[in-house]
Amino acid sequence: MAVDASLPHVITLGTAGGPRWWKDHQGTPRFGIATAVVVNGTWYLVDCGQGAGRQANAAGLDMANLGGIFITHMHSDHTVDLPSLLLFGAFELKNTPRGPIPVIGPGDRGKLPPLSPRATGVPVPVAPERPTPGVAGLVEGLLAAYATDCNDRIFDSLAKSPAEQFQPREINLPASLGFDPDTNVTPDMEPLEIFRDSNVTVTAVLVDHHPTAPAFAFRFDTGSGSVTISGDTAPCPNMVRLASGTDLLLHEAINLDLLARQYTDSQMLQATMDHHRRAHTTAAEAGRIAAEAGVRHLALHHLVPSYSPPEAWTEARTTFAGNLSIPDDLAVIPFGSGKGAACPSVSGAPAATL
Repeated sequence: MAVDASLPHVITLGTAGGPRWWKDHQGTPRFGIATAVVVNGTWYLVDCGQGAGRQANAAGLDMANLGGIFITHMHSDHTVDLPSLLLFGAFELKNTPRGPIPVIGPGDRGKLPPLSPRATGVPVPVAPERPTPGVAGLVEGLLAAYATDCNDRIFDSLAKSPAEQFQPREINLPASLGFDPDTNVTPDMEPLEIFRDSNVTVTAVLVDHHPTAPAFAFRFDTGSGSVTISGDTAPCPNMVRLASGTDLLLHEAINLDLLARQYTDSQMLQATMDHHRRAHTTAAEAGRIAAEAGVRHLALHHLVPSYSPPEAWTEARTTFAGNLSIPDDLAVIPFGSGKGAACPSVSGAPAATL
């Protein structure tokens, strides 16, 4: 099936979730979670999982055409390749006359998460002076950590500072929502506009990925169609509200039974599975969300564990009767039906519809 590149589309740069180096059920590596939304030649990156920069390059996406980076939440599997975007990307942008690229995502959590009731002692936090930074703190901290490299290039090669080429913007939550990172992580809310340009309007809602909060899902609306990306979440009403009537929903999926088998430490197994059960969504649950929201096409990604057999993911078919895809890395999935300007060619294959 040929892909109509004149349509807005996503490229699944990476489809695996979790802070691991994953392979699929056939032993082929899957890169970390990262999705490019491509509209009229401009692309928008949602999450920076392992290999995001490399995969964007493989897909033929030019840094000069990057309209923004959107971070759903602060877990490492969604941010680990942000340094390469800031540092390698800045080098590629050196001759590009454009303003700074926004890096949009959560603010500081404000306090450490609650301690697991299974803990037998109190751990020592990392960076106790600033233990829960948001995207602004992350970008500042990364550039500080790479200051030797940055300053060598700024002073010796007269390169532009990455601090001039990227602009972190934390999502401000209205106080009236009553959000609390411990006790009220997903207050009922209408989608909040967080970004707009000539191609897209991006809205966000809080989702349920406790104890990581705030955590967001994003929706990109264009003149031709819409795509909604869940981030990491348990089923919650906000997710259904954001995805209502969307052309394409990219939703996370977890296989709890197979995941539990990889742990040998019983204490870590119990605490980790407590988290996974309350903070993630099974394939069947994702299908139910898509059905409730009236989604036209559901694609499952952020697959955990990614080596699960295909039938673990096709369980979404038990709750969702629309188009279902389980895309590989670098799959291209059009959304909407408009006739926009030609998009750049990409090397990925179309996603198979099941």
